[in-house]
Amino acid sequence: MTAILPMIGIVGHGAAAFAYAALAIWVFHKYGTQNRQQILLITALGLTALWAGAAAPAYSFKIAPLAMETLRNAGWLGFMYFLLRSGEGRKQPRTINVIYIVLATVLLCQPAIDVLVMKLPVEMPVAIAASQTALLLRMLFAVGVLVAVHNLYTVSAPETRWGISLPMAALAAMWTFDLNLYTIAYLTNETPAELMFTRGLAMLLLAPVFVLASRRNGKWRLRLSRSVAFQSVSLFAIGAYFLAMLLLAAVIEFVGGDYVRLTQITMIIAMSISALLILPSGRFRAWITVTIAKNFFQHRYDYRNEWMRFADTIGFPSAEAGPFHERVIKSLADIFDSPGGLLLVPDDQNRMTLQARWRWPTADVPVNCITSQTLPFFESTGHILSMDDARAGTDDRCDPRAVPQWLYDEPQAWVVVPMVHFGKLAGLVILARPTADRRLDWEDLDMLRVVGRQVASYLAEATSYQALAEAQQFEQFNRRFAFVMHDIKNLVSQLSILSRNAEKHASNPEFQADMVETLSGSVEKMNDLLARLSQHNKTKHTPPKTIDISEVVIQAVYEKRLIYPIETQLIKGIKAIADPARVETIISHLVQNAIEATDDGAPVKITCRSHGMDVAIRISDSGIGMNEAFIANQLFKPFESSKPGGFGIGAYEARELALSMGGQLRVESRPGKGTHFTLLLPAVQADSDTNQPIEEAA
Repeated sequence: MTAILPMIGIVGHGAAAFAYAALAIWVFHKYGTQNRQQILLITALGLTALWAGAAAPAYSFKIAPLAMETLRNAGWLGFMYFLLRSGEGRKQPRTINVIYIVLATVLLCQPAIDVLVMKLPVEMPVAIAASQTALLLRMLFAVGVLVAVHNLYTVSAPETRWGISLPMAALAAMWTFDLNLYTIAYLTNETPAELMFTRGLAMLLLAPVFVLASRRNGKWRLRLSRSVAFQSVSLFAIGAYFLAMLLLAAVIEFVGGDYVRLTQITMIIAMSISALLILPSGRFRAWITVTIAKNFFQHRYDYRNEWMRFADTIGFPSAEAGPFHERVIKSLADIFDSPGGLLLVPDDQNRMTLQARWRWPTADVPVNCITSQTLPFFESTGHILSMDDARAGTDDRCDPRAVPQWLYDEPQAWVVVPMVHFGKLAGLVILARPTADRRLDWEDLDMLRVVGRQVASYLAEATSYQALAEAQQFEQFNRRFAFVMHDIKNLVSQLSILSRNAEKHASNPEFQADMVETLSGSVEKMNDLLARLSQHNKTKHTPPKTIDISEVVIQAVYEKRLIYPIETQLIKGIKAIADPARVETIISHLVQNAIEATDDGAPVKITCRSHGMDVAIRISDSGIGMNEAFIANQLFKPFESSKPGGFGIGAYEARELALSMGGQLRVESRPGKGTHFTLLLPAVQADSDTNQPIEEAA
């Protein structure tokens, strides 16, 4: 085996030299030298080929392969640096440049130390110290350049990481091999022959990776992420800790003494125990994270650019932009690279409803989407809730009762942002989990608070504007009613004159003909006037009383059954406290809407059952259905109608009539899946022996 290793080294390094030389020529002919990254890539490949050729006949650490290795590392370090500098997007913090400067300094020191090692006699203490220093420099460079590789990958935007993932993985593998080689050599004071001779084969295996990388990203363009990954600092700290142990061990070795090995072992054990006790501490990690991020790194966000983009999204919608409430979600999601979101807003009954969703069609939001504690909790605390912390039970400020179960069950729910305006909750934005998942830090929370307050003001303004618009619509309706009353007054005057003349000219055939024509015209005009007003404009209602729901339903649909199939499934003896006239009006509205929404002749279904302390009358159709936006924004708004000539007050009047009797009107609908209206009325306890089906007919 010992005799085979040199042959493996020669063949492996020679093949690697040929492969990287061919790869450099291929890249030059295919892509040319169109930018600095391309030039440095070709240079790095060529230097790698020269290093492999120089290392082929070397059986241990020799000056020629060591010098070429330094040049090879310099070539790849320059390629990485200018690839980072050419990235579009966020400007990187100065500490990243410091890492590259330190690594370049280490590379410059390596040849001088190598020459010193080669010139001095092996037995001299200075030569031994220089040899150890040379190994330490190479270990230091390997650790530092791995930090740089990790940083370059993490700071790139998620959509462009695929273009640099292969070369970064290959470089990480190359320098990890070097780190193992020099660490073992340092600790054993011997050259690890197996690793030394197989370096060529390892580099040869990495050559196809560089080929695929060049085909994937021929122009070597990079887009930088807005975030600066803190993982690089963590990796740098680990490397610094590792090197600190080695340096202290080397100092103790150099000083000498009878208890050198015992001192080294004791020191390493003490440092390891200290790290195990301090580093896992959550308080320590949080402190060091915030301290380093605030004092050594630039802020995660470019606040000027983020604020301008936020203002453009909310305040200056383009022709292609979505509705206002979708833009509210998008303005938050863009900042945190979230792929989608939901917006819940309080309704006039102090409940939260799904107002809009943005690029999150899979989220299953129930009709009752909050608990009784949700609105009071977020309104009083304004707490930004991380769902990962809520699921893990690590958020001390979170009241578990305030989080509905569907949010726990939705794995993509990432963060809940309350938008509080002057002590009132204007809405909740639920952001989907970003593609590059991460935990919220102090700067994320600060950004969410500021943007959340601003969005809350926009939502409050939109709500106030909507209320003002409705008031203006009512004013317009009152004006229109005044004009109609004026027309009716004219018709009444005309009919009064006709009535007086009839006493004198009733026997005159010509007058009779004029009278018939006048009456016909008056009837036609009055029908036109009535068509301009609501069919039900009652100012006083009969007080609610005990009624049999089945009888009221049958009475309400009696005439409509003559022209359209209606299936009813009623229970005898279910009684409610309600006004039968108002209930008939509600059912008539809802059944008529169901008939108009169903264009294939499918029957409308009506069921009646007990529902806790209420009676539930459910009217279902299989028609075109309604989307969430229409239900939230138009269905129960007066003067909003999708039907030609409609007033848009049918559903609005139905809900108002239900509320006036202490009931509720709920709706469930999906486009293409039909609609289900449920009228809830206060129930009267019925006898158990009378709850029998009385009808199931079409």
